[in-house]
Amino acid sequence: MKSLQELTRPNIWSLAPYSSARNEYAGREARVFLDANENPYNAPFNRYPDPLQLELKAAISNVKGVAVESIFLGNGSDEPIDLVYRCFCQPGVDNVVAIEPTYGMYKVCADINDVEYRPVLLDEHYQITADKLLKATDSHTKLIWICSPNNPTGNNINREEIVKTIEGFEGLVMVDEAYSDFSAQKTLRSELSRYPNLIVLNTMSKAWGCAAIRLGMAFASKEIIEIFNKVKYPYNVNLLTQQQALEAMKDPFEVDKWVKLLLEERKRMIDSFKLLPICQEVYPTDANFFLAKMTDAKQIYDYLVDRGIIVRNRNRVQLCQNCLRITIGTKTENGELIAALRQY
Repeated sequence: MKSLQELTRPNIWSLAPYSSARNEYAGREARVFLDANENPYNAPFNRYPDPLQLELKAAISNVKGVAVESIFLGNGSDEPIDLVYRCFCQPGVDNVVAIEPTYGMYKVCADINDVEYRPVLLDEHYQITADKLLKATDSHTKLIWICSPNNPTGNNINREEIVKTIEGFEGLVMVDEAYSDFSAQKTLRSELSRYPNLIVLNTMSKAWGCAAIRLGMAFASKEIIEIFNKVKYPYNVNLLTQQQALEAMKDPFEVDKWVKLLLEERKRMIDSFKLLPICQEVYPTDANFFLAKMTDAKQIYDYLVDRGIIVRNRNRVQLCQNCLRITIGTKTENGELIAALRQY
């Protein structure tokens, strides 16, 4: 890969980050806090939270098997998605390459940051080759986006092709593993030491059932994490989020139970969909949702909305014509959906 200095925007590389009050005494004991213009009453919410979330990162490190210094925490995964553009992509000059279709925020953040976004269409099996991705790059390509398991298609992207892409690209490769807890494929976060140009995204929103607290994770080399920390807002993860995430991390086995239940329900739902006359195909999935091709996705979607049942209409997404994306809910919720579709 190119050196990190070559990949980083020059103004970011030379940036002197904001020094928060809590950073300046880090590592030393303190008991009187008269430094940050805080109200001394209403503890603990009167104090600014740990800007680097060190206690939470230690807990995540134990669960995820990633060193603390290789963890960045943000306001949902959307924060590191946006940060990578702000840190590495020169507006109006650089570009990124991404599989298509995929998670929409990659393009939204590219547009916000005035960075050219180059989608590369998946094949009929919703797969991609490293050669196809690399051919879309040029000397101004800073990032390649790969979501695996992919959203909205649900399937794992071939791991060998992802590795070939990482090894064959001089820039950064972002692999979004938001749904990896539902997949049997080995995650790439364990390969960070082998690939200094790899950034892996994860989230508390899916398997961990904590979408409301908005906590996203980026795993990368210590050097990349340090650049993220230079640019992020000083107190980007609030105290309530940190507390709730720490509470969730105490019982990862509960998450394993949820995943097992959801995978069982996923099989039952897919089997039920295949029997519906209005369902033409259910695509293979490695996530907590599946993509189903219907006879008339828009009409069926509107029918479900009228009955208070909300799924995702992906009819306008490339390669997903007439498709609905179905999230796996509780057995009761899933049963209500199937019952409604049987009456359509």
